[in-house]
Amino acid sequence: MNLNNPIIVQSDRTILLEVDHPLHAEARDALAQFAELEKSPEHIHTYRLSPLSLWNAAAGGMNAQEIIEVLTQYSKYPIPSNIVVDIREYISRYGRLKLIREGDALLLISDDAALILEVLHHKRTQPYILRQLNSKTLQVDASRRGHIKQSLIHMGFPAEDLAGYTDGSPLPLELLSPTRMGKEFAPRGYQSAASSAFYAGGAPSGGSGVVVLPCGAGKTIVGLSTMTDVKRATLILTPNTVAVRQWISELLDKTDIPPEMVGEYTGDKKEICPITVSTYQILTYRHTIKHDDGTTEETYPHFSLFSSYDWGLIIYDEVHLLPAPVFRMTADLQSRRRLGLTATLVREDGREGDV
Repeated sequence: MNLNNPIIVQSDRTILLEVDHPLHAEARDALAQFAELEKSPEHIHTYRLSPLSLWNAAAGGMNAQEIIEVLTQYSKYPIPSNIVVDIREYISRYGRLKLIREGDALLLISDDAALILEVLHHKRTQPYILRQLNSKTLQVDASRRGHIKQSLIHMGFPAEDLAGYTDGSPLPLELLSPTRMGKEFAPRGYQSAASSAFYAGGAPSGGSGVVVLPCGAGKTIVGLSTMTDVKRATLILTPNTVAVRQWISELLDKTDIPPEMVGEYTGDKKEICPITVSTYQILTYRHTIKHDDGTTEETYPHFSLFSSYDWGLIIYDEVHLLPAPVFRMTADLQSRRRLGLTATLVREDGREGDV
């Protein structure tokens, strides 16, 4: 017990953080790795431990003991025993199922034959299973890779995706210091750590995930750092045109990319370049086609942006705002490296698991 610490961990999985505490920023950055920010009034911020936030931490390389140690380090009171049990249980579920590729086949494997049997007969996963190869291996539909992952999250056993990614077109890219505006610049330690955890040295275990950082913590810098790791053509999706131009400004200032290789794809411009920055809004623009028989059909003409270039990385800025139609398209883009950036995993529609 240390009453001088900044947080209180409650048995309902909420965590209260004192905003005016000297250790606030340090504790905030630590909590962001595995807890969701739910409320942020003036003096006390409320975080929540959820299965999804814990699985996201596990995907980023944290284990249960590390999470418990962080909570213990900053908590005023002992951690409730049920919270310790929950953390260990949920973290243990991540990676018990793995997606791997053998030739053209996508396989779901586990050391737990009973779990494979449960997946085989579960109504959420059945539509995506082609056949059972043995007691610990299922062949699943490779074209529905995203859908099978979503269904496993709903089951409570998120898969570790080791099936690899399409490289995309090469794009040499480096960070500048000083920047083009003449300022000294280098990513902060936690920003470099986030991008490194995502890329994982190019291994199949990296290449897909959500980086959760507080507002003002420099999520854009994490994106730029990741781009210099991946060094492939990149599509960046943002909430609005203002964000598009902020990204372009940061790219041209802090990287050595030539201006002619950065494009804006918005209502004002339709440029497709090795680095293209667009908005969710234009992607969800619908065009209605009227047929001769009186029926109508709605299409999304700008969805072609996803296939218009050999992207090696797609970045979703403020991914918690990702519209439902783009959700569905994202589920079909599992062979591309995908990075989500956000200050919160909480969505108004409750579809955090789909992100």
